[in-house]
Amino acid sequence: MAAWTNEELTRIGDAEELQLASKRSDGSLRPNVTMWVVRAGDDLYVRSAHGPSNPWYRRAPASGVGRIRADGVELDVTFASAAPDVHAGIDAAYPREVRRVRPEDRRQRRRPKRRSSHHPPRTERSMRTDDGHQ
Repeated sequence: MAAWTNEELTRIGDAEELQLASKRSDGSLRPNVTMWVVRAGDDLYVRSAHGPSNPWYRRAPASGVGRIRADGVELDVTFASAAPDVHAGIDAAYPREVRRVRPEDRRQRRRPKRRSSHHPPRTERSMRTDDGHQ
């Protein structure tokens, strides 16, 4: 898999939402899950609003691969944990994301909880996942 391009990082990082689908063991994609995505540095991160027991969160790292779609960009990705030293940047990025959502839409979504674990830097397109707990 190739590294993120600047255009991909910008378009996906600036998107209001991202759709994520992990792959099943037979290679087919699970249904998309819509979530917020944030960019911190040259990586993209998604966070589980409901913690590590959330089904998508358990399946994505377990499968290790999947597909994302945001702002007209659709790409195969790997799922990986983030290094502990990036938590502050991710935490800072989420409030910006929440502010971009219309007030009437905020009521329908839970704000992501703060982190406890994320998913390591990479050379391929890798989505970092976070269970949203400290």
